[in-house]
Amino acid sequence: MMSGDVSKRFTVTLPDSVFEDLEVLADAQGRPTANLAAFLIEIGIKQAKEQGEFPDKQKNSSTAKKVKEDA
Repeated sequence: MMSGDVSKRFTVTLPDSVFEDLEVLADAQGRPTANLAAFLIEIGIKQAKEQGEFPDKQKNSSTAKKVKEDA
């Protein structure tokens, strides 16, 4: 089995005005809107980690495991 990161896909619903701004910025940067959105999410997660707002991974993964077990 291969190790390493695997990209995931999911759906995000944005207000029209936010999506329009995202499209304008993506166009100005010459990149796809989805690519810019992924980049901005990545930056937001990194900032949350740096500011200590991110929960401990081990605690988070055990919570996710419990949710799966309860289902």
